[in-house]
Amino acid sequence: MASFTIEGKQFIYNGEPIRILSGAMHYFRIVPEYWKDRLLKLKACGFNTVETYVAWNVHEPKEGQFNFQGIADVEHFVQLAGELGLHVIIRPSPYICAEWEFGGLPYWLLKDPSMQLRCFYKPYLDKIDTYYDELLARFKPLLCTNGGPIIAMQIENEYGSYGTDKDYLAYIRQAMINRGMDVLLFTSDGYDDSNLQGGTLIPDVFATVNFGSRPEEAFAKLQEYQPDNPLVCMEYWNGWFDYWGDEHHQRGNDDVVD
Repeated sequence: MASFTIEGKQFIYNGEPIRILSGAMHYFRIVPEYWKDRLLKLKACGFNTVETYVAWNVHEPKEGQFNFQGIADVEHFVQLAGELGLHVIIRPSPYICAEWEFGGLPYWLLKDPSMQLRCFYKPYLDKIDTYYDELLARFKPLLCTNGGPIIAMQIENEYGSYGTDKDYLAYIRQAMINRGMDVLLFTSDGYDDSNLQGGTLIPDVFATVNFGSRPEEAFAKLQEYQPDNPLVCMEYWNGWFDYWGDEHHQRGNDDVVD
């Protein structure tokens, strides 16, 4: 068993200071036969951690019918990362964005014409509870506190870009805690005031920011809200996504490196 905690502006793993250098890899975008190869390449780049979203619509494609086989075998992906010496950050929030269909929310939520998404609405929360009962039980033995590689887990995803329902965020947090997720919990948001005010649960939950440039500006804003904790960019955008019909986005290497 291991511990991953915060002491002042430093992360501590098993009593020793650690700097987290994490690369994103979405298991559901890569066939399982390539997982080990890709994780080894990630490690060869100098990363000590891999981060992945969890796509709800992959694991519950039809309501009440769960899938954790093949490309959906997230447990195997996490175990494999651990065997290769990598820590794991999991982002299982109901909504993942990720340039993924419906942000990972399953289509069947919309079969209820009165459904309200990403808010404190009981019919929606009931669906999340059923999903979390199945999902989080699979993660529990893989937490670092139980000897596994998972060191941290996200609550929702860039929620400040969408809403301000703190009761909803608190519900998701408690849902994770109630199911034994006793690792570091965090939020991640853009770094302007509206995002950090709407999407975080400071001081109860560790906050991180997402950006692709101007890191000094981003971290300065984060420190206004969370001055005494480590600085974390949870998503560093080294490019940008394309819209249908728009020109292909390109970014120079030198700008990314800078």
